[in-house]
Formats: sequence, structure tokens, C-alpha cells
Amino acid sequence: MKQFAAKTRVAASALVIAAAIGAAGAAVAQEGPGAGVTVTPARATWDTGWFQAEVYVKALEALGYTVERPKSLDNPVFYQAVAQGDVDFWANGWFPLHNTYEDDFSYGAEVIGYVAKGGALQGYLVDKATAEAHGVGSVEDFKRPEITALFDSDSDGKAELVACPPGWGCELVIEHHLNAYDLRDYVDPIKAGYSASMADALARFQAGEPIFFYTWTPNWTVGLLAPGRDVVWIEVPFPSLPDDQKAFEDQTTLEGVAGCVADPCSMGFPANDIRPVANTAFLDANPAVRKLLEVMELPLQAIFDQNAKMFQGEDAPEDITGHADAWIAENQATFDGWIAAATAAAE
Repeated sequence: MKQFAAKTRVAASALVIAAAIGAAGAAVAQEGPGAGVTVTPARATWDTGWFQAEVYVKALEALGYTVERPKSLDNPVFYQAVAQGDVDFWANGWFPLHNTYEDDFSYGAEVIGYVAKGGALQGYLVDKATAEAHGVGSVEDFKRPEITALFDSDSDGKAELVACPPGWGCELVIEHHLNAYDLRDYVDPIKAGYSASMADALARFQAGEPIFFYTWTPNWTVGLLAPGRDVVWIEVPFPSLPDDQKAFEDQTTLEGVAGCVADPCSMGFPANDIRPVANTAFLDANPAVRKLLEVMELPLQAIFDQNAKMFQGEDAPEDITGHADAWIAENQATFDGWIAAATAAAE
């Protein structure tokens, strides 16, 4: 009996010690300026922006915040939700493309910091073989019946253009272009899911068929369909943007665009900055987050590389989380610098 009692006391002591260690571990996990605060992030519906979102989640967790899984939202829904405080932020703002939503968010949210500056290009491309064989260098060329016929796979009399799904900022600009350049009778914008539509276009390219598509960078499309090698950027006849972007029309002709049919290249879209957008009240209550969003920035090449991995099949949630973890591990000093700056801002 005495032996049993002694063993019982030892076991009980071990449990107490284990519980204490566990509590201490939990306390450590909750340390930092974000301890006790839950963050509700959003992310874009286009999957090429999910890697960036995941790196920002990891940074917030390193600051001690409890971060919910990001909600995938269309642009109009996100910008209203972040202004109202239903979500706290996302890292997928494109400006000036998203200027069209400014009235939806400016009363309660703000654009802050940069994910990537100036390197986000947009425009229209065709496969290089067709462009060179038939002299396709501008969207104007789709008014030529013989060109339209080349890209008319469903025999409806119009060339199929892989465009943007409803609710995306690029959809509004493409719709504006179809009117501005009188292309309605010649071009049919495909607005189905972008990744699926581009996968179909890639299959047609691999079969030696002509393709015509809109894309942006960073994006896996320009990794697998390289401008200058497989496809070419084609031009628009003159700058024309929706009213909310009119001030940027003189920035739609860019020099040194690799794979464009001309230099400078009249692309129809200005180069964009990818920027976080966050609820202002949330930022005011969390100076560490404000500083984090100000100092974080990701290399475009890292986004290109990750997007290519997703298209090659590494697109499960755990894959994207793994990509973020791997990038952070390879750039630990940079990541730690962000966390140190954000922590200092909260002291």
C-alpha cells in the first residue's frame, strides 16, 4: 500500500509538472503584440494570390495573433466587407485596377504597404506562331475576317478571348476595351473560371491551335507560355481606360516589355502595384499589424515560382501552406526583420 501511495504521489506530481509545462508552452505561443486577438483575413478568388495571403498569415501568427483561415471573396464583396469590418484585410489589392472599388471601401478601410511594386503587368497575348504567320500585332487585327476565323473554335463568327470572370477588376477593363475599340462583333470574351479556361487554352496551344488570352503577371501562364518564346503580347490601338482609371492612360505604353510585338508596347493597361487593403479601425487598434503591412514585400519571382508549382499539381491547401513555410525558411532573416519591426511598433 505504501509503495502504491508513493507511486500515486509521483504520478500526480508528474501530471502537475506536465500541466505546468503545457501551460508555459501555451503562454509562450500567446506572447507577442497579437496575444489574445483574432484576425479575420480574406483572399482573392484567383488562386495566384493565395501564396501571398499565406505568407501574411504566417507573419501575423509569428506576432502572436490567432488567424482564421482566409475567406475567398470576389472584389466587390471584399471591398465592402473590409470597410464594414466584417474582414480585417487582404494582400490582393491591385492598383490602379481596383480604383473602381474606391467608393466601396474608402470610408472605412485603406490601402497600405506593397506586396509588389510596379511589376504587375496586364494585357492581351496570342500564340507566337499565329502572330508571325498572319501578322497579328494588335487587337485591331481581329476585325479581319481571316484572323477572327483562326480563333473561332465554336464557329459563332467571333474569336474566343480567355477573359476574366465577373466581379474581377480586369473584367471591367476588358469590357471597356471591347466597346472602345469596337470589338463586340469580332471578339467573344470567355468569362468562365480563369484557371480552367487557361488550362483549355494551354491544351489547344500544345495541339498547335491558335490561342488568344488576357493575363497578368505574376501568373503561372507566363511561366508555361513564355512571352517571346511561345506567345507574344499584342497592342491596343490607343490608350483607353474606364473613368476611374483615366488618369493612368498615359502609363499604358511601357518600354522593355519582354515578348511584346513592339517597343514601347501599347498594352492597354498600366503596370499595377499589388497592395494590402485593411480596415482602418483594425489597424488603429493593432499598430503591429500596421507596421507589418508597411514593411512586408515579396519578390515577384517568388510568386511566379510558386504559381508554377500550383499549376503543376501542388495546389492543395497544405501545398500552399508548405510553399509559404519553405519561402520563409529560405528567407528567415528578412522574415524575422519584419516581425521585429512590427513588434517594436507595438511597444
